[in-house]
Amino acid sequence: MPTLSPTAAVERSYARIAATHSSHLWIALQDESAALKEALGVERALEAGHEMPLAGLTFAVKDNIDVAAFRTTAAHPGFDRRAVVSASVVSRLRAAGAVFIGKTNLDQFATGLVGTRSPFGQPSSALAPERVSGGSSSGSAVAVAEGLVDFSLGTDTAGSGRVPAAFNGIIGLKPTYGLVAADGVVPACPSYDCVSVFAPTVALSAAVLRIASAPSERYPHSRVLPDTAPLSAPQDPVVAIPQDQDLTSLPEAFRTAFAGAVAQLVSRGVTVQKIDFSPFAEAGRLLYEGGLVAERAASFGRFLAEHPEGTDPHVGRIAAHAEEIPGVTVIQDQQVLAELTRRGRELLQGVDALVVPTAPEHPLMKDVLADGAGLINTGLGTFTNFVNLMDMAAIAVPVTHTTEDGAFGITFVTRAFHDQVGIDLAADFLREPPALSTTAGIDLAVFGAHLHGQPLNRQLTDLGGRFIDDITTATDHRLYLAGGSPPRPIVAPSASGISVPGELWRLPLTSLGRLLTGLPAPMGLGQVSLSDGRTVCGFIGQVQGVEQDITSFGSWRAYVDAASEATPAPIPVHL
Repeated sequence: MPTLSPTAAVERSYARIAATHSSHLWIALQDESAALKEALGVERALEAGHEMPLAGLTFAVKDNIDVAAFRTTAAHPGFDRRAVVSASVVSRLRAAGAVFIGKTNLDQFATGLVGTRSPFGQPSSALAPERVSGGSSSGSAVAVAEGLVDFSLGTDTAGSGRVPAAFNGIIGLKPTYGLVAADGVVPACPSYDCVSVFAPTVALSAAVLRIASAPSERYPHSRVLPDTAPLSAPQDPVVAIPQDQDLTSLPEAFRTAFAGAVAQLVSRGVTVQKIDFSPFAEAGRLLYEGGLVAERAASFGRFLAEHPEGTDPHVGRIAAHAEEIPGVTVIQDQQVLAELTRRGRELLQGVDALVVPTAPEHPLMKDVLADGAGLINTGLGTFTNFVNLMDMAAIAVPVTHTTEDGAFGITFVTRAFHDQVGIDLAADFLREPPALSTTAGIDLAVFGAHLHGQPLNRQLTDLGGRFIDDITTATDHRLYLAGGSPPRPIVAPSASGISVPGELWRLPLTSLGRLLTGLPAPMGLGQVSLSDGRTVCGFIGQVQGVEQDITSFGSWRAYVDAASEATPAPIPVHL
C-alpha cells in the first residue's frame, strides 16, 4: 500500500511520464499543478483526521469514463462530451485519497481487444514493443505496467479489463456486473459493461475494488454484495479447466505455460478437473456473431453513422452490422444465452472457479494492423467473451513472458458475487498475501475449537468465513471448560480475569445465523470487549458454576496442549 506522500506520488508520476518512451497512452493529462493542488488537499484532509485509504496513490481513467471538467472522447475526436460531474467510481476513489492523473487511450467506443483501433494512436505492450497492448483498455493497462500511475480504471464488456492485463504483465480485475456503478461510462453494451481495475498486485486491485464497490442512484443496474456471498476461498479449492481439445488455438509455448500454471495450482493444494468448454465458447460467440451485438448499434451506431470522419473502420463496420440485426434475433439469442448459461453452471457444480488462458496468443502489432478482417481480434475473445454474458466475475494474472511468443496469463473466473474467491485464488497463485475486496460481513471473535488448526475451524471456512486478525480480550475475562464433543471453552466476563487470546473472523451475515443455530448450550453469541477498545460479536457462554476453570492456562491452545501431554498414548493390542 502507499509508501509516498500524496504530493510525492504525484511528482513521481509526472516525472515518469516525462521520461517514458511509451507513446499514444494518453488522450488528456491533468495539469501537474492541478494534480499537486489535489494532492495537497488530500494531505490537509489526512492532517484533519479523515480516513483516506488510497492517499499516496495516483490513478488513470480510461477515456470512456467521465471525469468532471475533462472531455470524454471514447477515442473518437468528434465525440465531444465535456463532463460536468465525474462518474461515481471516480468520485469515490478521489474521496478515498487517490489523485487523478489523466485520461487514457482505448479501442474506439470500447470495441476491440487489440488496442489498435484508435485515431489517437496505438499503444504497444509494455513488455514487448513489437506486440499489441490489448484492448479496449489499452492505455490504462500500459500506464500501470510502465509504473506511470499506481492503478487505473478500464472497462470490460468482452475482456477489455483482462486481455490488456495479460499482454502487459499486470492484474486485471473485472468485478461482478453492477457491483461498481457504471454511471458516467459511455455505453458499449450496457447490459454487460463493467468498470474494471488494473494494478500491479492483487492486493492493490482488491483495495481499489473495496472502495469502488457501491451502488449509485444514477446507475439503474447497481447491485450490492448479498449476505450469502463468500468472503474467502475454501480451504480445499476445486477449479475447472478446459479439456485439451479446447486449447488447440494456443501455440505450443502457451499450452506449455498453461500446463505449468495448472501444475502450480495443484502444488498449492488445488484440485483440478477438466470440463467441456463448448457452452462457454458458444456463449462468447453470441456477443459479436449473434444478436447481442445490436447493443453496440443502440449505444453508438447513430453517432458513427453521422460522424464517419475519425471513425475506426473496424468499429464502423461492427456498428453498421449491428444496425441490421432484427429484434427477433436479439430475443432468440438471449434465450440461447440463457440455456448456455444453465449448461455452464451445471458443469461448474461443486467448482469454485474456472481457470482459463486469458488470451490464446499475443499478436504482433504489424499482424494486427494488416488484418483487415479483424480475425485476430475475434480470436482474442475466445476465453473472455462469455464472462459478462454469463454473469460471472474474473481476475486475470500474469504467468510468463518470452521474446518469441509474448506475454501469457491466466484468468480465475467465478460465479457472480464470488469475486473474493477468485481474488484469494489469484493471490495464492502469485504467492501474495491475502487481500480483502469488500467491507461486507460481520466480525466474530473465537477463542476455542473454532481457532485455526482446531477441530471446528472448518465450520467457519465452509461457511465462507475469513480470518482477519489475532486478538485478545480486555483484562476481565476467564476461561471455563464447557465440555462436549469436541470440548470447547466458555469465555466469560469476570472482575478477576485475564486477556484471553483468540482470533477475529469475518462471516457472511447469513452464515453467522446458520452457525448460531448449531451452537450447543451453554454456548451463545454476545458482545466481547477487546484489548484495543473495540467491542465485537463473539462466542461466549453462560457459566453454571460446575465448569472447570482453566484460566490459569492462559489460552485454549495452552490447555489443549497440556491436556494432550497428560493423556497417555493408547497401548497397541496385537491379536
